[in-house]
Amino acid sequence: MKDLISAFPDQLTQALRIFRKTILKPLPRGTQNILISGLGGSGIGGTITAEICASQSPVPVSVIKDYSLPAWVSENTLVIISSYSGNTEETLEVLKKALERGAMIVAVSSGGEVVRLSAEKGFDTVIIPGGNPPRACLAYSLTMLCCIMEHYGFVEGLSSEIEKGISLVEKESTNIHHEAEAIARAIAFSLPVVYTNFGYEGIAIRLRQQLNENAKMLCWHNVVPEMNHNELVGWVDNKPQIAALFLRNPDEYYRNSKRMAF
Repeated sequence: MKDLISAFPDQLTQALRIFRKTILKPLPRGTQNILISGLGGSGIGGTITAEICASQSPVPVSVIKDYSLPAWVSENTLVIISSYSGNTEETLEVLKKALERGAMIVAVSSGGEVVRLSAEKGFDTVIIPGGNPPRACLAYSLTMLCCIMEHYGFVEGLSSEIEKGISLVEKESTNIHHEAEAIARAIAFSLPVVYTNFGYEGIAIRLRQQLNENAKMLCWHNVVPEMNHNELVGWVDNKPQIAALFLRNPDEYYRNSKRMAF
């Protein structure tokens, strides 16, 4: 697992290369909204993509992690299916319901029932390499989802930002490993809680999920400023068994930055 996680920049590079060789049919009609369906390691890419696109996309981008399909999904909805294995039970049910509604569909998968239905029903599927745990393959789903959004003109510049990210992670690889190990040792025997600011919840969820699956630890997360309106009072007493991790970034809203610093 450590080697798979360390291969994150290599997966990003490979994912960009795969997408640039993929041909997607034009969307047949105007898109009024977008729904990304996926769970677990396949679904977190959708959460992060939706947050990235929120400031650019002219149509709303939502994420579903359940069997259900929102009532607003119609023939004018682009439904993006994200299932690493292609056999995720909940995602397959959403896919079948989306087909019944006549929605426009694009999928990201390594195989399974999603690819079979793609061949049968005629919707496009971006094929990604299979055979690994989904939790170790975020780079594939995240890159493909971002590139699909860029390809259809809902956002701009995401592929170039991914390229910059690859260079940054490769350049800082040694520092990243050292800092990650130091943090891991510091929280190893605690109950971690991850805090970040609005617009970056997907990153906090990703870290929580990695602690759950890889370290076999319970963990929770919340977002500033929402946590200030309720969860904050839970800290009125000392909680020595809990380790609080704050995920900071330079474009925090100044009021949230003051809260997190406090």
